[in-house]
Amino acid sequence: MTLNNGTPTSQGPTAGAARTPGYAGTLAAACSAVFVAQVANALPASLNGLFQEDLHTHGSQLTWITAAFMIAVVCFEFTFGVLGDLFGRRRLVVAGTLLVAAGSSVAALAPTVQVLWIGAALNGLGAGAMFPGSLTAITAVTRTMRARAHSVAVWSGFLSAGAAVSPLLGGMFAKIGSWRGSFWVLVGLALVSTVLTLVLATESKAPEGRKLDVPGQIAFAIGLTLVLFGAVEGPESGWTTLPVLLAFAIGICFLAGFVVVELGAESPIFDLKLFRNRAFTVSSVVAVIGMLAFLGACFATSMWLGPVQHQDPIRVAVPFLLLQGPAFLLIPLVSRLLHRVAPSWLLTSGFVLMAIGSLLCARLDVTDPDLGAFVAPALLIGIGFALTVSSVTAVALNSVPLNLAGMASATTNMLRDLGFALGPVVVGAVALSNAGSAFASKLPDAHLPPAQEAAARQIAEAGGPIAVNSLPPGVPGSAAHGVALEALGSGFSTAYLVCGVAAAIAALLTAFGMIGTHKHRSGEHEEIPATAPEGDGRQETALTR
Repeated sequence: MTLNNGTPTSQGPTAGAARTPGYAGTLAAACSAVFVAQVANALPASLNGLFQEDLHTHGSQLTWITAAFMIAVVCFEFTFGVLGDLFGRRRLVVAGTLLVAAGSSVAALAPTVQVLWIGAALNGLGAGAMFPGSLTAITAVTRTMRARAHSVAVWSGFLSAGAAVSPLLGGMFAKIGSWRGSFWVLVGLALVSTVLTLVLATESKAPEGRKLDVPGQIAFAIGLTLVLFGAVEGPESGWTTLPVLLAFAIGICFLAGFVVVELGAESPIFDLKLFRNRAFTVSSVVAVIGMLAFLGACFATSMWLGPVQHQDPIRVAVPFLLLQGPAFLLIPLVSRLLHRVAPSWLLTSGFVLMAIGSLLCARLDVTDPDLGAFVAPALLIGIGFALTVSSVTAVALNSVPLNLAGMASATTNMLRDLGFALGPVVVGAVALSNAGSAFASKLPDAHLPPAQEAAARQIAEAGGPIAVNSLPPGVPGSAAHGVALEALGSGFSTAYLVCGVAAAIAALLTAFGMIGTHKHRSGEHEEIPATAPEGDGRQETALTR
């Protein structure tokens, strides 16, 4: 079989697929980059308890460690997609890995939690460049949807492998030395990935029609940051306090302004025309909701085992092998399913498994430290995530013209990562708000000595029940530890319930919204034209026929 220009296709695991020279090296470099980016993302998961002990943090400060990373990723992923198209995806990935090395160095040396936020934000900026840069580099070296689906499955598998290994890495170094050592290892991994990208990856660009959209970028970054600030601070500062209300109001205005700017922009970073395609629209919506459910469950698990139950970091890491490992181990299966099973079935099945797992977590007993109770629900969530994360990305990329692959890649990554960013924020808001209310209502019924009750109430007002739960025995307020633990268990159980409901909603949207979108799957072996017909400014995939 040959391409339209007469170039013979290559044979291999994706028979009939046409791959450009440098495919293997580019895929290897992209996988190493996304692995490093996801290690940076997931590393704090097993360390939240140690951050609390070493840096004396409270509830919302722990949320900000994760949120600082994800906000940086989400806010600038659009622009990074444009920069990759303009100046080269390989250059973008290299710049991102160097930023991760810098951010991890800052985190390793952080004397306070505020400096740790800066390190996390730098890591997020680096990952925000690496996610779309590495994914779009893959699309540039594949010529059929089947080859692209296989490559995306491998890429997504390494993404999850990084997330699975990261908490284990953090837990190991916490046992043999300090949590700071794990960040130094991340510096080394980032530098190795930089070298691999420079040596192996093929450079690619798509500058035609792509320009920086500065007004859109500014409006989006300010709007999203303010809205998420309000969501993180609301549980402890109070939802009706002036800073929180102003953050929501001004943030929503900026996000509305972003939509207006993009509608009139000559070269928008977020082309709303993409959403005329139903498959892309549905995959985008469920990416936000489904990934919110997934990372929300992950964050709830890290908080449940760490700052709430104060378990050993190695034990905290164990459930994450089940949550993240399946997406890596099931790469061959998911790669085949991506081009043999209708997206509606694959996505719906995955979200249903995630919903069941999250709902089972909501029934856990916070006073029981046994990890056995986490095995079944974590495995269900992990398998569900494995079935959905690659499918969402593949459907989105194969539903748009090829010359919009850079924008679609950045948009898909941004929406997926927006769900990731919302997960900890929503879980933190729900859990801490519910825990605070439960603690306040149950404390008077605990019949504690007046001095202990007064101290516990004062500490809870400053740092929430999680601060009371971490008090050493014998200090004022420590007698309320049992009340705080029960309140936190109730709060995070409610958060798991929210994650389960979100996953169920994503399953329903996929089941009904994707009906009929797989009817063009017969084109999966057809080559994606390397160039559009003369006079036609578009390059189309088989799914856009």
